[in-house]
Amino acid sequence: MTKRDLAVRIAEESGISQKDVALIIQKTLNHMMEELASGRNIELRNFGVFEVKVFKQRIGRNPAKPENTVIIPERAVVKFHAGKILRHMVEELVK
Repeated sequence: MTKRDLAVRIAEESGISQKDVALIIQKTLNHMMEELASGRNIELRNFGVFEVKVFKQRIGRNPAKPENTVIIPERAVVKFHAGKILRHMVEELVK
């Protein structure tokens, strides 16, 4: 599903124009990106949590040549943890 697909579905269900719905979706995503870029988590009840996780600098080694070490720099990533309802809905795929 793309943002456009989502906008079309919401517009059909709500009677709001696709253009207005697309603008709302984009504004929502922009605010979410700003929060995550600031290091804050986003919790959407029953859907999930977007969490910023910072990994410290560490030393990595090539398994073929363990004497060679490489410094892996500190990095921040976004992790997603599905909420209970979403997790149960996805689990139904294999039943």
